[in-house]
Amino acid sequence: MKHNLVYYGKDTLKQTALPVEEFNSELKDLSEEMFLIMKKNNGIGLAAPQINLSRRIITIELSVNDSASRFVIVNPEIEWLSDDRVPYEEGCLSIPGIYENVDRPSAVKVRGYDLNGNKLTYDAENVFARVLQHEIDHLNGILFIDRIEEFIRKEYLKELKKIKKMNRDK
Repeated sequence: MKHNLVYYGKDTLKQTALPVEEFNSELKDLSEEMFLIMKKNNGIGLAAPQINLSRRIITIELSVNDSASRFVIVNPEIEWLSDDRVPYEEGCLSIPGIYENVDRPSAVKVRGYDLNGNKLTYDAENVFARVLQHEIDHLNGILFIDRIEEFIRKEYLKELKKIKKMNRDK
């Protein structure tokens, strides 16, 4: 694999990712590599900045009734968010070992493109809506811990310092 997971503290995670402009075999290969990295780390979603790549592409794999649904969305944009918000415990492959409740809209409408450059739209709710919002946040330089109360985030300072060090230990 060409890419590796990066962790909290890596600059790429705090930057706005650049739009994908070319829909080619390299993009398809990248999405497959992202699925492999995601699976290897027991994740259900991954954004390109998490592998130190400033590109607007996300991969999601959700299991529903023993069958997996895979999604690749290029240049995703949130078109609509429900007013109904729900708390739910989130974690992140780039912030291992930290889990905290995050308040997010329960439904979302996202538009973007598939790997061939065709337009697509998803009306999502529940877990799918949450994962879409979490991964699109990554493309905008926002981590889930940025969405929790500051006093709660401060409780994790020691763990976050250790995680930051994981970027250097690779």
